[in-house]
Formats: sequence, structure tokens, C-alpha cells
Amino acid sequence: MTYDRTLTRVETYFDRTATRTWERLTSDAPVSKIRETVRRGRDAMRAQMLSRLPADLRGARVLDAGCGAGQMTAELAARGAQVVAIDISPSLVGIARQRLPLDLTARVDFRTGDMLGTDLGRFDHVMAMDSLIYYTQTDIATALHNLGQRTSGSIVFTVAPRTALLMAMWHMGQLFPRADRSPTMVPHAPARLTKALTKAEAPGTLTALDRVTSGFYISQAMEYRP
Repeated sequence: MTYDRTLTRVETYFDRTATRTWERLTSDAPVSKIRETVRRGRDAMRAQMLSRLPADLRGARVLDAGCGAGQMTAELAARGAQVVAIDISPSLVGIARQRLPLDLTARVDFRTGDMLGTDLGRFDHVMAMDSLIYYTQTDIATALHNLGQRTSGSIVFTVAPRTALLMAMWHMGQLFPRADRSPTMVPHAPARLTKALTKAEAPGTLTALDRVTSGFYISQAMEYRP
């Protein structure tokens, strides 16, 4: 599946099928025990990603690529960054805009569209939490190369780790596809992503950070420095 086709599926899912689910999951509202583990996992991953950036981001321009309901956006702005928060889902961007504290609004430029758009400009850092998890290693390498050409510092992102369990789930998803469910995560191994970056002629270094496992939430943090 190509990048554009996957992007369309992601937009359909988050903007039409699962908007209310994600609105609730990213709030303080009560959720099921399973979703509570996902919520805790996402909180832990976001904290880890933010730990890779300076505590004081005044003067820095940061891209929140795939901002969703805006939790990362708000924390980046609270550190003083000028944030470009973009998501393919207009509905989620609307939720993020409504939730942003009034005293941070001047620091955030909300956009709807492709997080790889060159019209977004240059950045000091890029954060892409769970927004590249549906793409192939070739697409991820291309995305990192694209963003790396416009980023002076780090690109911190997540992928689904290539574990036996996730690979089994992935293969089952290929056997029994359904058009109405979430796009299928594509598991990746750091070594294979490094090879894909080399093939894409993308300079820089890729570092595997910590993996977060919390119930049904399993995610691997990565850092790319162009």
C-alpha cells in the first residue's frame, strides 16, 4: 500500500470512524480497563519523547506531526515552543484547538493536512507520536528524509516494534482485512529502518529508545538526527 493510500485510510478512520473514541481516550473521562492501559501507555510514551527535548523550548519551532487531540501540542507550547500542530483529521484538530489553554494559543499554529507538507517550513525539532505506525519502512524512511532536510535538531517518533505477537497479529490482519476498522500497524525493527534510510540516501543517525508496553499499547520510541 502506498503512502497516499495509507494516509487516506488514516484520515477516514480518525476523522469519521473513531473521533469520539479518541476524544474520550485522550481526556480524563472514565474508560474501560483495556482502554485505561492504552491511556497509561500513551502517557508514558509522550513523557519519554518529551524527555528527549530541552525543558526550555523558548525560541524553538517544533512540529507536532499527527497532533491528534493535542496533548503533545499543549506540553510543547507550555515549554515555550512555537508549535505547528498538524493532523490529517479536521475533527481531531478541532478538539485539540478547543482544549488548548487560552494562555498558550499564541504559540500554536493549528493545521489540517499532510504532516510532510514542505509548506510547513523548517523546524528545530519534530515529534511524531504514533503517526507513522501504519506505514512501510520505505515510507517511513522517505518521511524521515523529507523532514530531516528541514529539521536542525531531532526527530522523535514511534513505531510498532517487530515482536512475535505483533507480527502474528499483523499477518492475521492481512488474511482477514476489514474496511471499517483501524488501519493495520506495520511492525518494524530498528536495523531494518536503518537500512531503509541508507537506501533512501538519508544522512544521519537512528537510535532506538525505550519500548513502552501497557496492556494493548505496545510502542517503540526512535530518534533520528539528520
